[in-house]
Amino acid sequence: MGFKDHFSAQAAQYGLHRPRYPPELAGYLAALAQAMAHPRVQYLRHPAERLPVAGGTADLVAVAQAAHWLDLPRFYAEARRALRPGGILALWTYSNLRVESGCDAVLDRFYCDRVGAYWPVERRHVEAGYRTLPFPLTELHAPAFELSGDWSLERVVAYVGTWSAVARCRAADGADPLPALAGELSVPWAGAPVRPVRWTLHLRLGRFVPI
Repeated sequence: MGFKDHFSAQAAQYGLHRPRYPPELAGYLAALAQAMAHPRVQYLRHPAERLPVAGGTADLVAVAQAAHWLDLPRFYAEARRALRPGGILALWTYSNLRVESGCDAVLDRFYCDRVGAYWPVERRHVEAGYRTLPFPLTELHAPAFELSGDWSLERVVAYVGTWSAVARCRAADGADPLPALAGELSVPWAGAPVRPVRWTLHLRLGRFVPI
């Protein structure tokens, strides 16, 4: 299966305008995996289906908002190879941005009606909170987490601009759909400098138990 690249063209905007994960999530996963603290973190660029680690050495394998792009049978086999007995696999995704009912209605219409035809088919797994993904490990109960912040209208529109469907819409239509969205959102936003925004995070946890 070839790599489906829906994001590299807007990688800089993605880094600027996507929400940050709550620190409680990292703390919970580190405690669950009983990870040892270490002063250095090493970043490696590799396919998830071919991890550059020795077998049976990982306490935790985590995939953030990307499991729906993977060749899952190959990835799960690789995660089993990499994890120690009792190690943890964590997959998570997050739901659509929520503000308040008026803004949410505008954002939902934009998501479904304006750019809905441009979402990749894999997006259905995100919409289902990853419950539609196969998960062939002993599953653990996962606590609830939420991404949140206080954002301006401009930042919300910039965040929507990182959606892959928006980029595909621009390319297909030859026009930017964001100015119209900003205008429509400005009515329920009602001139507030910032508003609380949030995303529900959906976490699936599995423990590797050798057969």
